[in-house]
Amino acid sequence: MTHQVHAFEPPERFVAGTVGAPGERTFFLQARGGGRLVSVALEKVQVSLLAEKLEELLTEAQRRFGVDLPEAPAVVGDNDPLDTPVDEEFRVGTLGLAFDVDSATVVIEAIAAGEAEAEVELGDEVDDDEDEDEDDEPDEDLDRLRVRLTPQATRQFIERARRVVNAGRPPCPLCGQPLDPAGHLCPRHNGYHR
Repeated sequence: MTHQVHAFEPPERFVAGTVGAPGERTFFLQARGGGRLVSVALEKVQVSLLAEKLEELLTEAQRRFGVDLPEAPAVVGDNDPLDTPVDEEFRVGTLGLAFDVDSATVVIEAIAAGEAEAEVELGDEVDDDEDEDEDDEPDEDLDRLRVRLTPQATRQFIERARRVVNAGRPPCPLCGQPLDPAGHLCPRHNGYHR
């Protein structure tokens, strides 16, 4: 079976977004460029971890390679909804991150979940000009979305991803579980509605 690599180097737009009401949202990464639109589904925790790990990757690239990092955007950047149609290409199982020193860009790779894959993985690495061995690439027969971003575009992606994650249901102040509009059964109150 052949696999597809959806490469956007660089994309016209790369964002995290959702479809649905809070509590029933489906999270997507969406890349657009060259007349193509690719949307891949993933979990909320993956979006949150991706933003966190991208921030760490930029900090490490600055420390190790002296990369000039832009400040966090003061104004809200891309706040538009996902482009339509939002057709899920695949569900993400693994996210990979790398920093390409030669082009001073961040590479994000979202790899489809394999049939036997039961847990969510998030790997990150800093590529300091080493040749990668193609035989070591994980899950070579799985579809993937590969995006190459500048540090500025990466910062914009991080800010939007954080806004998207935080736009959900507010947490219960006692147990931290999400509050539905009708309340929830709080374990801290022995099952009484809050």
